[in-house]
Amino acid sequence: MRKLTLIASALALTGCLALSACNNQQDNGQQQAQQQPAQVPKPTDPNDTKAWGAYLGQIVQKNMQGMTAPQPYAYIVPAGDTDEAKDARDRQLSNIQDIVARGVLPGNLLAIGGPDSAKTADVVTTAFKDAKAGSFKGVIVVVIGDKADEQRVEDVLKPTNATIRYIEM
Repeated sequence: MRKLTLIASALALTGCLALSACNNQQDNGQQQAQQQPAQVPKPTDPNDTKAWGAYLGQIVQKNMQGMTAPQPYAYIVPAGDTDEAKDARDRQLSNIQDIVARGVLPGNLLAIGGPDSAKTADVVTTAFKDAKAGSFKGVIVVVIGDKADEQRVEDVLKPTNATIRYIEM
């Protein structure tokens, strides 16, 4: 009789602990859902660099799995055809070309995106056209653009052996 009482007590205690854990998991899930920042919508103004930075930044955050470096290398390719926009795009191209020429250690993440997918793809293909085969092995390259530009970006990145993540906007 004593054994049955002990077993019943143990089962009741286990059930309470399991129920308590379930309730705690539900509470934690609700807290996590409340703590997640709101999704930033795709900006409509290609010249709103702050909005594009927030939008592209959330995409990069969602695609950092496998990165072991403390922070990613992230570049926003400006849209527009003004002299100022062209100069800014040329500066970003130069920055990315320098990184490609120097090389990036495995575990790092390089993210490139902008409001104009074609211009972003132009920058990526130009920056990586002279990259050495296998030079980005173990490096994650995230490119954010339209489906229409995906193939030409992947064609120039594949020989580098980078882990390519092409994310559609």
